[in-house]
Amino acid sequence: MKKIIALLIITTFLACCNKDDNLEPAPPPISQLPPATQTGANTFGCLLDGEVFKPGITNNSYNCFYQLVDGEYYFNVSASNQKAGILKAIGIATEKKTISLGRTLNLLERISGNAYGTYYTGNSNTGTDDLMYTSQTQTGELKITKLDFTNNIVSGTFWYDVKDNQNVVHQIREGRFDMRFTQ
Repeated sequence: MKKIIALLIITTFLACCNKDDNLEPAPPPISQLPPATQTGANTFGCLLDGEVFKPGITNNSYNCFYQLVDGEYYFNVSASNQKAGILKAIGIATEKKTISLGRTLNLLERISGNAYGTYYTGNSNTGTDDLMYTSQTQTGELKITKLDFTNNIVSGTFWYDVKDNQNVVHQIREGRFDMRFTQ
């Protein structure tokens, strides 16, 4: 009888154990972003609606240029990724506007003389897509933390909001990039 009671106690104890008890919790999303470096590491990342966004899967998953065209400067840094047929791309750009070290630019609507943010999503399974821009009401900021013309390195931080065609506001937060740019 003692053996049966001992066996029941052990069985009950083992049944109460959860194999997940020893697993560590997932790290917070912000810790999964690339570090905010200034070495030309070609990194890009942000939180998109609280989830980690980093480039990957697609060819040419990131791009950066700062070019003088007809006497005006154009800057662009963007990254894309694709999972399960859904392509997402996030970018920051200027049209006829210079960037400079330490300067914070307001991200507004996409017009000449402004800096702006973009968010694109396309679903190859359904054939739907949406290209969103910052605006006068959905704004953000870009701060240039390094601008090195000798080594063609630009680094910065950003955040912004955009509204999709269903009137859902998407939040891009904790953005950072450290890229080599073409001129």
